[in-house]
Amino acid sequence: MKPTKTIPANLLANQKEFTDEFFQQFHLRCADQPLQLNKDINKNYLFPTFYGDATCSIGVFLCDYDKAQAMLPHDKMKPVAMPKGRALVVFSCYEYKRVLGVNPYNEIAMTIPVMINPTINVPVLPMVMERCFNNFGYYVFHMPVTSLENQIRGQKIWGLPKVVNEINISINSGIAKTIATDESGNDYFSLSVPTEGKETKFNVQSNLYSQLDGQLKQSTTNFKATFTVNKSLNKLWQTKSHDPEVLTIGDGPYGDMLRQLDIDPCPFQFRYAKQMNACFDLPNDDYQAPFDFK
Repeated sequence: MKPTKTIPANLLANQKEFTDEFFQQFHLRCADQPLQLNKDINKNYLFPTFYGDATCSIGVFLCDYDKAQAMLPHDKMKPVAMPKGRALVVFSCYEYKRVLGVNPYNEIAMTIPVMINPTINVPVLPMVMERCFNNFGYYVFHMPVTSLENQIRGQKIWGLPKVVNEINISINSGIAKTIATDESGNDYFSLSVPTEGKETKFNVQSNLYSQLDGQLKQSTTNFKATFTVNKSLNKLWQTKSHDPEVLTIGDGPYGDMLRQLDIDPCPFQFRYAKQMNACFDLPNDDYQAPFDFK
């Protein structure tokens, strides 16, 4: 999908499209004030933002723990520890076909699973027992998106590091392939995820962490879908493996940033959902961060 750098003057009137039972559990409301997108346009969005009929491809990879720590903006944010001095990096690629009030767009969330100010950084367990760790979540370190409107939304509301890039998502011969291209034409990220695997139902609520105006923000994301899952648990105990050509990191500043993580190109886990319902809420007003960035 090519980037869209024009901003429609009005919200998309599509609330009636979100009738699934998943969406009925959430109470829609507006933020305290409309969001000023540019000097001429402001919009009074409804939250949480609903996403319907989305496709989702996820690749989970092992990376160097110390280099993941260096990517985080505060030393009290700790990557979830994995065996052999490693952490995880998660690439979540979305094709948002229906968005509440907003035109469709593509997005890639590049995140590091973290614990916030942990007394003990328990290895591995937060990834499999997420609800037992209130200070667990995903820190977004890079988020390309195909829409200028959603870049502005992400930056001003959540402090998300969104950049407007071209993101092409295609499915051929059982492989969902995502390619991100920066403004200079560099294909700096490519991920190939199998569409077949063990069917697993997910109904998940997670914390997403970002920084806005010198403060750590915690926001809630929910999604429900049947994913096809492929796991390679043996990767936990192996050293860096041969590249199976599922993850390609190219040229340009964003490619250079990704290379800093020293990512094992062999995947730890793949997930794919042809149809997913999801929502993303405003930052949690009740969240008291244990530190700030000032």
